This record gives sequence, structure tokens and C-alpha cells, in this order.
Amino acid sequence: MTDVLTSAEGTDTRPLPRRRRSTHSKEMLWALAFIAPALLAIITMRIVPAIGAFWSSLHKAFPGGLKEPVFTGLENYIDLFSSAAFGDTVLRTLVFNLIINPAQVAIALMIAVLLTRRIRMKLLWRTLIFIPATIPIVGSSIVWGIGMRPDGPLNAILEAVGIGRQPFLTSPDQALASIMIVATWVGVGYWMLFLISGIEAIPDEYYEAAKLDRAGPIRTFFSITLPQLKRPLLFVLVADTVANFVLFVPVQMLTGGGPENSTTMLMFDAYRTSYTYSDKSLGSAEVVILTVIMLAFVALQFLLLREDREGAANA
Repeated sequence: MTDVLTSAEGTDTRPLPRRRRSTHSKEMLWALAFIAPALLAIITMRIVPAIGAFWSSLHKAFPGGLKEPVFTGLENYIDLFSSAAFGDTVLRTLVFNLIINPAQVAIALMIAVLLTRRIRMKLLWRTLIFIPATIPIVGSSIVWGIGMRPDGPLNAILEAVGIGRQPFLTSPDQALASIMIVATWVGVGYWMLFLISGIEAIPDEYYEAAKLDRAGPIRTFFSITLPQLKRPLLFVLVADTVANFVLFVPVQMLTGGGPENSTTMLMFDAYRTSYTYSDKSLGSAEVVILTVIMLAFVALQFLLLREDREGAANA
């Protein structure tokens, strides 16, 4: 069927110019060429390994790879969910995220609000707070491991102020909280940047109207800043959750999952099952479970964003 041009007077049966169709085709080809490397990377580094992990999780193999894997269906998943130790690991992972994620986002939000006000040297303060995010997490873990030793500087400071020495990483009651401190030290500055960007994107007219209404800082925050910051906050919360679900380096370097498995979480347990116990099929099943949990959080993010768009459209 011949393409037509529509005018205000009626229908023009002249065919669309070939130059326009040719330009559109070239733009599509260039767009495909630019996104092809990203698509290739996603397929080869994300989708293919995920499919491979799921297929591996449906097999049983002799530890160490001495025998060929045998297809057993969902047997690995049944074994995991019938294990009390694995249930404790899942629960510990969820509790860890339910505590650390709101804490990190709240701290990052408070710092972001403070550093978007008219204070002296705010750019310097932003840089100083962001510096831990630029340091490799291995280096941060080493430094905190030294700082939290029984004879380390943190205990020296606590003893000097009369609190007394703390076991930190060597105590089943304090080790997980100590890992939270390390993760928060690394992550807060990074999430702060997203929230600062979101706050600075809020139109100044809203704050000027709040001043005319004589609204105080607390009311301004809850009536203007927080509602306008909903979308960046959702992104930061979900991204932070995903990052903490796969937190691995501090656990491996500082506690090795101990003491008494008090810091064993899903990511570390999957690694230990796969490479320490040489049961890659069971480790793959743990990775699949971890991935499903993270995808649930991503789906929640998209659901909330869709509701936000619908609310904006209705308004």
C-alpha cells in the first residue's frame, strides 16, 4: 500500500519522499550499531551464564567433577530448602538487607540534604564523603579488619573513652553488625551522589512557595523534598538492596562466614559450596535462588515506578 501524506484540506496521495525513508533506515542502523556492543555484553556476560547456572542446578555431580553430572530436576532445590542451615542463611541474608538498606539510604539522604544547603566548602565535603566509594572494597576491608582487631585503633579509642574493648569480628553477636559498618562506609558516599542529583533537580519555585507559606525545614522536607525525590529514592533503595544481596568481599576477607556462621549469607554460601566443597551444581542452585530474590526487588521497583507515573498522569 502506498504511503500517503495528510494535509488539513484532505488526503494527499503523494508518496513519502524516498530521502525521508532512507534517512530513517540509516538512523535505525546507526542506533543498532551503537547498542550492539551493550547487547552483546548483556547476552554473553549475563543471560548465557544465568541460563548455564540454571541448567547446572538441575544436575547432580560427584564433588570435584570426578563423574559426569546427572540430570535430577529439582532435587538440589529440595535438598536446600529441607536444610535448616540453608534456611538460616536465607533468613540471615534477608535480615541483613532489611537492616542495612534503610540505614544506608537514610544516612545518604541526610548527608545529601545537608550538602545541598548553603554551607561552606560543600564541594569539599562531598568529595571527602565520596572518597571511600573510590577505594577498592578489598582495600577498605583490609583497613577495617586492622581497625577492628582486639588490639586495633578502634578498641584503643573505645578504651580511652571508657567504653571498653569490643570483640567486633570475632564475636557471633557483633560480626554481622561489623560487616554492616564496612558496607555502609563503602556505599553511603556513592548513593549520596544520586540523591544530591535528585534534590538539585527539584525546581526552586517549590521552595520559594514554601518560604512564602512560612513552612519550616521539617515540613518543607516532608512536603516538597521527599515527594519530589520519590523516584531517585526508589532507584537507590533497590540498587542498594541488589548490591548488598551480592556482598561478598568483606565476608570472605574479614570473617570467612564465621564465627559460628554468623556472617554466612547467600552469596558467600554459594561461593563456598561451589569452590570450597566443589559442589557446583548445588552452588548454582543457590545462585538461582539469590537471583530470583533480586529479580523480585527489581520487579517491585518497576511496579512502584509504574504506579508513580499513573499517579502523575491522573494528577
